[in-house]
Amino acid sequence: MISQISKRLLTVLFAGLIATTASTLTLAKEKKSNDDATNIDVTPNQGGVTQEELAAIYVLSEICPGYGFKKDEAYQSGYAELVKENMPGIQDPVRALQIRAKQKDFKPFLTQARADAKKAGDNQNKEICKEITTLSKGS
Repeated sequence: MISQISKRLLTVLFAGLIATTASTLTLAKEKKSNDDATNIDVTPNQGGVTQEELAAIYVLSEICPGYGFKKDEAYQSGYAELVKENMPGIQDPVRALQIRAKQKDFKPFLTQARADAKKAGDNQNKEICKEITTLSKGS
């Protein structure tokens, strides 16, 4: 677990998650189109996922429905893929993240992630939500 995180690191977390998510989404999309190619895991999450990253992912589940993605099956499937990728080995990662979000020790991470999402603004958040739809198995 992370003991102390600098305020500056938390402030740039959401921006970092945006870049990481965009990179991961691009890699996942390329991986889908290159099924015959050698699969090498080059995602930036090889060292593990931080609580801040999980909180930022969870916050996407809170904000994306408000941008019209609530009933979007591609978004729902893509979000499930994103969570699964960042919580490997968990049987129901979306549910596990929902449970984690209710735990007291996770609240500070959620508070910061929500502030970062607000700071990022609607346009950037909508773009991330749209990119999540590309992770859908059906796309």
